Amino acid sequence: MKRFLDRYSDRITGVVEGFDRILFRGTFRNISNGRGLERFLCSQHIRFKDFGKFAERITNVVSTHAKEMAKREGREFHFLRSSQKSKEEIAREIAERNQIKEGLVCVLACVEPCQSFEIHRDGGGFRFFSVPRKCTYFYFYYLDAEFGWMHIRLQSWLPLQIQVCLNGREYLARALKREGIGYEQRDNCFVRIDDLKRAQQLLDRLHNRKWERVLGAWARRVNPWLAPKSKPQLHGYYWTMRQVEYATDVIFRDAAALDEIYPALADHTIKAFSSRDVLRFLGRRTNSSFNGEVQSNYRIRIEGLCVKHWVEENSIKIYNKQGSVLRIETTINNPIRFRVRREVTRQGRKVMRWVPMRKGIVDLKRRVDLCRAANGRYLDALAVVGEPKPSHRILDEVSRRIEVEGRPYRALHPVSPEESRLFRVIMQGEFQTQGIRNQDVRRALEPEAESDPEKRRRSSARTTRMLRLLCAHKLIYKLPHNNYYRIAKRGHEVMATALRFRDCEIALLAA
Repeated sequence: MKRFLDRYSDRITGVVEGFDRILFRGTFRNISNGRGLERFLCSQHIRFKDFGKFAERITNVVSTHAKEMAKREGREFHFLRSSQKSKEEIAREIAERNQIKEGLVCVLACVEPCQSFEIHRDGGGFRFFSVPRKCTYFYFYYLDAEFGWMHIRLQSWLPLQIQVCLNGREYLARALKREGIGYEQRDNCFVRIDDLKRAQQLLDRLHNRKWERVLGAWARRVNPWLAPKSKPQLHGYYWTMRQVEYATDVIFRDAAALDEIYPALADHTIKAFSSRDVLRFLGRRTNSSFNGEVQSNYRIRIEGLCVKHWVEENSIKIYNKQGSVLRIETTINNPIRFRVRREVTRQGRKVMRWVPMRKGIVDLKRRVDLCRAANGRYLDALAVVGEPKPSHRILDEVSRRIEVEGRPYRALHPVSPEESRLFRVIMQGEFQTQGIRNQDVRRALEPEAESDPEKRRRSSARTTRMLRLLCAHKLIYKLPHNNYYRIAKRGHEVMATALRFRDCEIALLAA
């Protein structure tokens, strides 16, 4: 990210990054599957044939509690005949009409698809199987004192799943107000924050919250079966993160400062980023073992152009908000695609291993690290995009013979086939983070030399000379104490321009 911020430092006032939309899901693990439900019914001395009546009794209690809750708080309760209506818009309209500033806003109910259970014959007996059906869902909308606008969605039929939806920017707005820090918020982003350093510290607090305690307290508000003396007694929810949106907002000086460069940024993401680049942004391996799907698309929104890249179920996108905010947003829908280092038991011993990341809230910090790194890599890849200017002003500087520390170096030929191949290898997304080595370039340019030791030695020497030539022209630089090279700011500009000039169509150049 630093490379992008340095490139446009005269236009940018600051950066704030953290959670945007967070969707938690709570599940009763002991009744979330057929076997567990059977054991639970047996513990309550309920016959399988009476399951329908038992579930209906639970639903009636949940429904009565929701209506009484709205009545007790003096709030509106509405049953929506269509689930297609925007509940968010209805709730916000109610809040505005009744001038609600804090607490419960309203309770909405509608019939929606859900997963529940049915009894079917299995061999010589009967078993419960998970099947799709429909039931009533209750939506509790709140203006929370700490988290701002949020809602809780409760399924009224067994297994009584619950969802809690929060927004990190809503939380930050409330936190800034308590701290007395001036800000300007438009929709779901900030175009001005007087103390960005403190704002980032406040937003980072969400990473360390005791979420199980917070979410459990909200669940007890809306689900009467979590009361200590309720019969049957259900254990607490197991909380997972169904969806996490982590956004990096680059705040520009004004709308004009972003409007001048955003078309070029969006155009670069559409035309220049390959599938390998997108895999690298999201921290996925780019070798041949990957057999999933990578796709990119763009969509014209009211605010402007949004470009979104998908790697299987997870995504990263770029768009401009409110004219002066450039947002890079990573969304993790399926964390199993990533890995986390934690203690596991192997052959009776506890050892540290890299294992698939869990959906539970226990791996929250790892999600944050992955999303923050993905956004940073994406912004660094955009640092190569500059303001429109004649290509000769960029390419002429490296097309001359130079002398460095008394040693002469030839001029580069940026658009030639040989050096374009070298530029294309070095600019690959997989080398943008750690850097590129001699052997990486050698294997890409001369793969046939790998099988012969003598040819490999000569290829390595040629590659060394090419890398030294690029270092002399200050397109790349060598990292100290290792064998990696990284692209310099000037290198991004020169190589990206040369490749684009070489790949451009003649008709377009004539136009």
